[in-house]
Amino acid sequence: MAELPCPCGLPAPYRDCCGPIHRGAARAETAERLMRSRFSAFAVQNAGYLRRSWHPSTRPPVVDFDPALRWSRLEVLATSRGGPAHLEGTVEFRAHYTRGGRPGRLHEVSRFVKHDRAWVYLDGEAG
Repeated sequence: MAELPCPCGLPAPYRDCCGPIHRGAARAETAERLMRSRFSAFAVQNAGYLRRSWHPSTRPPVVDFDPALRWSRLEVLATSRGGPAHLEGTVEFRAHYTRGGRPGRLHEVSRFVKHDRAWVYLDGEAG
């Protein structure tokens, strides 16, 4: 039985890549890694992880998923700061999806901060 590749785009199966982060068995050590784990959470529709990885000041009360939307591929275009020793960072990315069979993409620069010693998503600017 073939292992499912991780939706985040790194060359590892989901169970070894973003799966442990989603389950709480591992932490995202960088802002980029958190971005990748959040993309995977959207792809596998893990609302609990998305809420846990969102800063409390900007976290929505509920994360809903559009049943016609499927996230398919992530491209990380640029990062700024966001390393293990930093307290903030940004990740510019392009996320590809299909909605009702039609392709689309989201381009965003996301801001991440450390909260309780863990990286969390603060907000983003779509472009």
